[in-house]
Amino acid sequence: MSGPFRLPLEAKLLPLQPARVLPDGVFEGYASLFRIPDLGKDVVEPGAFRDSLARRGPSGVKLLWQHDPAEPLGRWLSLAEDSRGLFVRGRLSLAVARAREILALMREGAIDGLSIGFRPERARNEPRTGLRRLERVDLWEVSIVTFPMLPQARISAVKAACRGPAFA
Repeated sequence: MSGPFRLPLEAKLLPLQPARVLPDGVFEGYASLFRIPDLGKDVVEPGAFRDSLARRGPSGVKLLWQHDPAEPLGRWLSLAEDSRGLFVRGRLSLAVARAREILALMREGAIDGLSIGFRPERARNEPRTGLRRLERVDLWEVSIVTFPMLPQARISAVKAACRGPAFA
C-alpha cells in the first residue's frame, strides 16, 4: 500500500440494521461502542477517539468500502463520541458506481456493518481476561463492511427514516 496506510492499522467492525433508505445516500450509525468487547477481545474506552477527532475532523477520516483505500465511497458529515460510542453520519457519493451499489444493498438490508480503521496510541492489556482496553486511538477511516468485528456496530438509519438533531 502507499501513502499513510503504510502504518500498521487495525480494523474493528460493527453491524447495524438500516431503517429506510432514500436516494440521497445519507446514513448514520455507531461505528464503535464503548466498553463492549469485540470478537478480537478489544474494548474501546470512552474518550478514546477525542484527540483524533479534534485533530482530523470529519474530512480527515475516510469513508471506505471494506477498509480498501482504493474504494472510497463518499465522505463523513460528522463523527462524534457520545455516551454510547462513536456515532457517525455520512453521505455516499452517488457519482461513484460502487457507492450506488452499496446504497442499493443498504436499502435491502444486505449491507449494514461498520468498522473502524485505527492505530492504537494508548492501550492496556488485562492478562486475567485477555482483553485489550483501547484508551486512545488515532482514527484513520470508518468503513462500510459485510462482517463487522463488533456485532453491535451497525448502520442504524438511512435518510428518510432519520429525524431529529442528527439530521438537522
